[in-house]
Amino acid sequence: MPRRHDPGRRQRIIDAAIEVVGARGIAGLSHRSVAAAADVPLGSTTYHFATLDELLSAALRQVNGEWLADFARWVDRLDPAVPLAEEVARLVADTLAGDRARVELEYELYLAALRHAAVRPIAAECLEEMVRLLGRKIGDERTARAVVAFADGLLLQHLLTGAPFEPAVVRDGLAGVLG
Repeated sequence: MPRRHDPGRRQRIIDAAIEVVGARGIAGLSHRSVAAAADVPLGSTTYHFATLDELLSAALRQVNGEWLADFARWVDRLDPAVPLAEEVARLVADTLAGDRARVELEYELYLAALRHAAVRPIAAECLEEMVRLLGRKIGDERTARAVVAFADGLLLQHLLTGAPFEPAVVRDGLAGVLG
């Protein structure tokens, strides 16, 4: 039987991996679970991604690309007349008010780098690109790095605790960090 030409299969596998992680967490990610979600033979997942780390890396790259596009749009809309702390409060508020499942998925994949060394460089690349984008806009990479770390920590804390978001606390806290 001739091999079926399926140029979108690799992408469907990546999309399915993201879907599986979103539904079951990293622990639920396996070639078998992804093959079922993508509706492809098990051998297709191992053909395109020999290891789970390769599949996880591809999923993280895709999710990071989407996050970075959103972040770049936020950076482009920064108003130099508005204090940076106010703009960061808006970013955190908008992110928390958006699709919580998407944000949780982004962090689940991002934090997978703690246990999967192969994924660490991808997570680090994303952080460095955020710092680069913001640093170029505000003219100070050190401040950009502090802002990225601050916003990242705030988002994670709110996701973990479910505490109500208080923009004034963010503005005051970040203003204190920035001096």
